[in-house]
Amino acid sequence: MPNATRKVVYAALFGNLLVAIAKFVAAGISGSAAMLSEGVHSLVDTGNEGLLLYGMQRAKAPADERFPFGYGKEIYFWSFVVALLVFSLGAGISLVEGIAHLRHPVRVEDPLINYIVIGLAILFEGYSWSVAVREFSAAKGARGYVEAIRRGKDPTMFAVLFEDTAALLGLVVALASVILGDITGNPYFDGAASVLIGPILAVTAFWLGRETKGLLIGESANSEVVAGIRSLIGSNPEIERVNEILTMHMGPDFILVNISLRVVGYADRASVHSVYETIDDSIKTTFPKVKRVFIEAERGSKVAAPDPVQLPDAAAPEKY
Repeated sequence: MPNATRKVVYAALFGNLLVAIAKFVAAGISGSAAMLSEGVHSLVDTGNEGLLLYGMQRAKAPADERFPFGYGKEIYFWSFVVALLVFSLGAGISLVEGIAHLRHPVRVEDPLINYIVIGLAILFEGYSWSVAVREFSAAKGARGYVEAIRRGKDPTMFAVLFEDTAALLGLVVALASVILGDITGNPYFDGAASVLIGPILAVTAFWLGRETKGLLIGESANSEVVAGIRSLIGSNPEIERVNEILTMHMGPDFILVNISLRVVGYADRASVHSVYETIDDSIKTTFPKVKRVFIEAERGSKVAAPDPVQLPDAAAPEKY
């Protein structure tokens, strides 16, 4: 769903940019540490969406001599960079600002501007979040949200969902601090809110980084894809046994498949290569994300077959 993913990222980028500007203006007028932390958070999110778009663009580059399987993993790399930025910049700055304001509390001036900005931010972030949830729900199918995230192969989709969820939680914390500070006149609520926003971002970054790491290292295709490939191969009478099926996502829409199998001993070379072509075509037709298929075969026992065509004797299994 490349178009849907791009739509989600663009919605998040423009929403976060508008929110960041509004938050910084409010922080400058009111002197709120929580609002400053939220502004930094939104600015980091805006930069993150830009990096995700860059990664999506780079991932479309065609394969070349240096990268024969293409650049699909670029999106995984930049998603991991996004997780690091959320942790280091978003969470780090929020904690530092919060601790500084707890040590030297400053009463928030003119909280009305904060109420207005937080209300607008909730509307903007809520819209971006709803777009991300809608597209992610369509992509996940019958799986639960946690399972879909763990088995998902397009990190840009759940990266935006993570960021927007963390942003809404942070806004709720910031709103609570403004209300409590306004009612009680206690300036410590503002710094405490900034400190609480830090762990929210840190947990978001950790989860995003963990899910992206597997894809970056080389995660296999989902189990139903592997099972489907095994079933397709097993339907060929010339295949005696499927030894192993190894898969790897080279990108959200690029699966590499390596197959080790044993062919029946009475099959001649021409029929074996015909089976290879059949297997290759059927796998790519059934699973369009499979772009490359490599097959390694060994010869099975020479069991007589109706009108058999015997292969030449060999001391070791022959590799086709």
